[in-house]
Amino acid sequence: MILGYILAVLAAVASGSGSILESAGVRRAGAYGGSPQDLVALRRQPLYFLGVGVDLLGFVFAAAALHRLPLFLVQSVLAFSVGVTATISAILGVRLVGAGWAALGVGATGLVLLGLSADPTAAQPLSTGWKLVLVGVAVVIAAIAFIAQRSVGRRWAPIVLGFCGGLGFSCVGIAARTLDASGPIWRLALEPALWAMIANGLVAAVAFAMALQRGRATAVTAIVFTTNTAVSSLIGVVVLDDRVREGFTAAAAVGFVLAVAGAIGTAHYAAAHRTTTA
Repeated sequence: MILGYILAVLAAVASGSGSILESAGVRRAGAYGGSPQDLVALRRQPLYFLGVGVDLLGFVFAAAALHRLPLFLVQSVLAFSVGVTATISAILGVRLVGAGWAALGVGATGLVLLGLSADPTAAQPLSTGWKLVLVGVAVVIAAIAFIAQRSVGRRWAPIVLGFCGGLGFSCVGIAARTLDASGPIWRLALEPALWAMIANGLVAAVAFAMALQRGRATAVTAIVFTTNTAVSSLIGVVVLDDRVREGFTAAAAVGFVLAVAGAIGTAHYAAAHRTTTA
């Protein structure tokens, strides 16, 4: 049980640290335009690729944590990786306003409540058919994102793209929670849940990037965080038999709301400060 909590925290730390490294690489390369030509400049920025590697390590930690803890807890911890990013930025000299620190405190309080209320049990296994459905969902999300991406100038485009990103990330969490890693390691190549994780992860990352190019970072991040955490948590409780300790239902509900609100609030105030100092 303790190992699951440690893995979840390590996943959040890795994700938040990776974001800092990637941001530094983009800043040094001057790749702000969002076009493929701008991204070519990143090839000579080892900081950026180090950040990607740290992010991937966080993904491994998160997948391992999901084998031990409910989705509503792990996904909330991952959403709070923005708090890790904001804290590291503050240490490096990017001051976070008082309201941002308050949002960090709110989110941390929510995570404590979730940690106390979660019942660490194995997930209800999904059949191969349902795991293949998760693979198919990636195709549907990609199609919706493609249509939204071509809708230049439409106000709803970044909202839809952000929703696609959040839905894709939630499918990654669901697939990781139900991944069957038993047996020889070569069998993982035949595991549909692994295909679902890869397909949805790629689609979600691209949709999130496109949403950030077209909409305000705070609004897009809020949509992604809320969709990812809410959808995966709901499916975890209803379908995968994720449980709350007896007598802790109210604490879990309050903790969930505080954790998500804290993550979104921290992202908002951190982004607002970057805008005013740019």
